[in-house]
Parts: sequence; structure tokens; C-alpha cells
Amino acid sequence: MSAATPLAAAAALDIDYVDPARLPELLADPQVLAIIGFQSGNAIPPCDDPRYLQVGLQPIGDAPLEVWRSQRPVRYGRDANGVAWATDGQLAFGALQVDEARAGGITAAAQQAYVGLGQALATGQCPHLLRIWNYFDAIIEGDGDQERYRQFCVGRARGLGQVDPGTLPAATAIGRVDGVRVLQVYWLSARQPGLPLENPRQVAAYRYPRQYGPQPPSFARAMLPAPGMQLPLLLSGTASVVGHESLHGECTLRQIDETFANFQALIGAARERQPQLPLAFGAHSPLKVYLRDPAEIELVRPALARHLDPQVPRIFLHAQVCRRNLRIEIDGVFGNSP
Repeated sequence: MSAATPLAAAAALDIDYVDPARLPELLADPQVLAIIGFQSGNAIPPCDDPRYLQVGLQPIGDAPLEVWRSQRPVRYGRDANGVAWATDGQLAFGALQVDEARAGGITAAAQQAYVGLGQALATGQCPHLLRIWNYFDAIIEGDGDQERYRQFCVGRARGLGQVDPGTLPAATAIGRVDGVRVLQVYWLSARQPGLPLENPRQVAAYRYPRQYGPQPPSFARAMLPAPGMQLPLLLSGTASVVGHESLHGECTLRQIDETFANFQALIGAARERQPQLPLAFGAHSPLKVYLRDPAEIELVRPALARHLDPQVPRIFLHAQVCRRNLRIEIDGVFGNSP
């Protein structure tokens, strides 16, 4: 155990939103671990750097790049299966994309993606998953157990295999609205395992009752990095869910209030473990806001301003949330600069 302490202390990550015009500069930076771009009217030139992933979500307003910066030199490449990877030796970024038609549907695509993810972790230096993002088209299409999100959950569980649910990572699963049937999965992993957290206001997702599908979702509400790691609290996609039920399906503004009540409960649980965490979202807590109806943006901006300091970076994305009665979801990180 003593040998693990300096490794954990060396791990550091800063996440920020940056003007896309700076992409060439960012790609030349040896300490950039990952760059996430979002589809926009201002097309970004194709980029084959493994650290760069273009996600097919349409921004509502500005379209900055999400940049993950390490404090150490980063190596990167692609493995024999086409998985993009980058690592500083303590933290790792990974990304893969699976064509649904070639895989045989969203269930098979999810299984293939998670088998590939597991293989990449097993052969790399950072085997412990901290955070995963899953993006795919038409997430709520289909009725009953044939809904695409429910089918994705089945495939994800098959790909993960036997796993202790208490060790699941934080995660987001969001529906794109681009009509492109390609599953995009990217992740952050580490040499040191983190501590998965649950929200005291919510049932753990992996314990959801049968009404939500044949396979409960496989994620934790947040991931608290190991002591000594200079990483923020990693927040899963969070929405207006109390217990296991969606609330305020008729009102986006009330769903925002409920979402922030969930954040406060989750942050409170995290601060019991790490009291040095800040009390509120600040300049080093960038958030992604997934909004079902872009026409509501002029209602949503001031509503968020009532909950957030003006310094909190945020990007708004047109997306479908994984339940029909959820109008908005928010994810991001919470913490101080490393």
C-alpha cells in the first residue's frame, strides 16, 4: 500500500472549456489528455489525433471544446482494435465508437463497446474506471423493453460481465438527435480506484425496480477520487429523480430545482468523506446541460443563474434524456483547481 501513495499524489486533472480556435495549440500541448468537441455550425477540421473526439451533440449557443489537462507528459495512440487512448501514467482517457448496423443493433453495439473498453483497461496502466460517457441516437425510441435505452443497458451489462455493483463508475447516457446510429463511448480511468458515491435522495440506479427495464442501469451517482489525487468530484448525469421516480415532468424549471437539490445532497455526501471540497459550484466546476427542447433556453439560462455562480463554466447541448418525462439533465465535475 505504501508504494501507491506517491502514485495517487501525482495524479492531477483540470477540466475546462476552451475556444475551438485554439485546437491546434491544444493538440501541440504535451500535457493535454483529451479534447471533446461538439457538433456545431462552425465545422472543426477533421482531426485524427487520438486525444480528440467529436461528439454528435448540437450546442445551443457557444460550442467550446472540453479540455482535460494533466500535469505530466501524455503518451497517446490507438490500439489494434481501434480504441483511442492517452495516458500520463496515472490517468487515462479512452474512446471508441461502434456502428450499430455492423454490430447488429444497439444491444450488440453496447456489448461490443464494453468488451472493448474492458480489454483496453486490462492492457493499460490505468485499470480502474472512474467516469464513462455514452452517447447514441434516439435513446427513448421504442416501446416497453424494446426502448433503445433499455436495450443499451442490457448490452452494457453483458459487456461488463460479472461486476460488484458497488464498484461501478460514474456515468452519463444521453441521446443524440443527429440520426447517426453510432454508439460513442469515452472514459477516464486511473491507477488508483476511486470511491463510488450514491445520493441519499435516490435509489441506486443498479437497484431500480423492474418497471425500468430488464436490466437496471450500471453506474454510480458520482465518483470521489482516491485521497491524494488532485481530481474533482466526478458527477454522473443528474436529473429530477427522487427515489427512483421522475418528478415534475410538466415543468423544466421545477426539474432544474429538483436536480440541484440532488446535487446538494450528493455534494454533502462527498464532503462527509472529503471535507476540503468546496461548498458550492465555482470556476473549476464545468457543467454540461442537456436540454430536450432548445426553445426553452431563454427560460433555462436564468433558472441556472439562480443556482450557480456566474463563474461556473457551462455548455448547453440539445439532447434526449433517457426517460420521456425528463426534460433536462446536467453532468460535470465539482471541485478546486489542482
